[in-house]
Amino acid sequence: MPRSNPVPRRYYDLNTYFRRCFGERVHKLSVDAGLTCPNRDGTKGSGGCIYCNARGSGTGAHARGLSISEQLLAAKTAVVRRFKAHRYLAYFQSFSNTYAPIDRLQAMYDEALAVPDVVGLAVGTRPDCVDEAVLNLLAGYAQHHMVWIEYGLQSAHDTTLARIHRGHDAATFERAVRTTAGRGISICAHIILGLPGEGRADMLATADYVGRLPIDGIKLHLLYVVAGTPMAALYAAGDYRPLSQSAYVDLVCDVLERLPSGMVIQRLTGDPRPSELLAPRWALRKPETYQRIQTRLVQRDSWQGKALGAPPAFRQNQGPARRPARQ
Repeated sequence: MPRSNPVPRRYYDLNTYFRRCFGERVHKLSVDAGLTCPNRDGTKGSGGCIYCNARGSGTGAHARGLSISEQLLAAKTAVVRRFKAHRYLAYFQSFSNTYAPIDRLQAMYDEALAVPDVVGLAVGTRPDCVDEAVLNLLAGYAQHHMVWIEYGLQSAHDTTLARIHRGHDAATFERAVRTTAGRGISICAHIILGLPGEGRADMLATADYVGRLPIDGIKLHLLYVVAGTPMAALYAAGDYRPLSQSAYVDLVCDVLERLPSGMVIQRLTGDPRPSELLAPRWALRKPETYQRIQTRLVQRDSWQGKALGAPPAFRQNQGPARRPARQ
C-alpha cells in the first residue's frame, strides 16, 4: 500500500532545515572531547548546575580512550544503518566545548572535520566561555562549513539563574549572542521549562526574550530530576514537583507561538538516561510527547510565530537557510 503523507509539522524543525541546506538528511553525531566547565572546576563553582550530575551530558567516550575521529566513525556506522544519513555535523555536546586553550580547540575541530562526510560543527558551550579568539576560530570554519554554536541560557531571569547555580546572568548570554552574530556562525539557545520557582509567565518571558535576539535556533528542554543532583534532594524532600506531560505540552505550544517562524526548532524535549531518571517518568516517552505537541497545535489551530503575527507557513515549513560554501 502507498504510504500516506505525514501531517506537516507546525514548526520549523531541524530535519527540514537540513534538507533545505543540503538537499538530504543530515545527522548530528555526539562527540565527547573530555573538556570540563567553569561551574565545575572551581572557576565559577564546583558542583555544576543543580540539575546536572557528575556525568552531565557526557557520554564517557573520552574516558574510555576513544579519540574524536574514532567516536565519529563509530557513530556514523550506527546512523547509516538506522537513519540512512550520509552527511553529518560533529556535535561537541559534553560540557563546555570552547573552554580550553585555542590550540586544543583547533585540534579538536580539525580532527572532526577531517572525518569523511562531516560537513560542519555544532559546538555546545556556555555564554561565559567564549572570547574573540574562539569566535574568530569558529568564523574561519564557517566560511567553508556549517557551524552552529549552542549557548545554554536556561532562563532569562537572573533570580532563577542564581537559584539553579548557573554561574552567569542573562546579560552574559545576551552579550555572547550579540558578539557572535554577524560572523557567519549560526546561534542556538537552550532553555529549560519547569525550573524551580518559575511559573508560566516566567517561562513565556524567556521565550519572548530569546525571540527578540539574533538567534537562529533553539532547543527546549524539560527539567527532569536525575539521581546524584541537588534537584534529586529537592524532589525527595517534596520541595519540587516536575511538570506533568499535559502541562509541558501546553507550555511548548505557548513557547512556539512566541518564537519567530524562521527560528529552527532543534529540540522540543530532552533524552534522560533511564537508569538515572527519578522523575517524571513520562520524560522517557519522547515520541509520544512530540506527537502530543503536534496534536495540540492542530487542536489549537496554532503554529510557530502565530503570536507574532506570522502566517501559517508550516504547510511549506518555510524559513531562512544558509547553504554552506562547501559541502
